[in-house]
Amino acid sequence: MKRIFQVVIMFMTAAAIGQNSVETGSEEEVKELIKNSFQHIFSDLDLKALDVYCTQDFLLLETGEVWNMEKMRGYLTQAGERKTEVKRVNSFDFIRIEIEGNMASVAYYNKAQFKAGEEVVREMNWVESATAILTNEGWKLQLLHSTLAKE
Repeated sequence: MKRIFQVVIMFMTAAAIGQNSVETGSEEEVKELIKNSFQHIFSDLDLKALDVYCTQDFLLLETGEVWNMEKMRGYLTQAGERKTEVKRVNSFDFIRIEIEGNMASVAYYNKAQFKAGEEVVREMNWVESATAILTNEGWKLQLLHSTLAKE
């Protein structure tokens, strides 16, 4: 009986460790989704990145405005046509990530520094939340809510 109890405890411990590693891995994937999507969409202004990182029904709630994919494409096209030496550098401080099945919600602080060479010419801060869906292609953003934060 003691032996059976030991085997049961070993299996429960192994299962718990396995669940934690899967959850941690998924959280890291969601963090990478946020970081990579901001780099490719908002820093690199890459139109193709919208399809890589966003669902087709993606919505951005940006400081009181609703942006759908059409508006996002228009913004990126217009921004990409501007010739500027200023580069956007993003950094994130994650508050919480919750994953349930194929859905994730994440809350974080987003800081963007706009640099001309090494000089910071502007800095903006937001408090943001996002929902993501796990698809056959990986995690994709479905909704992003962005509110300007006080510095």
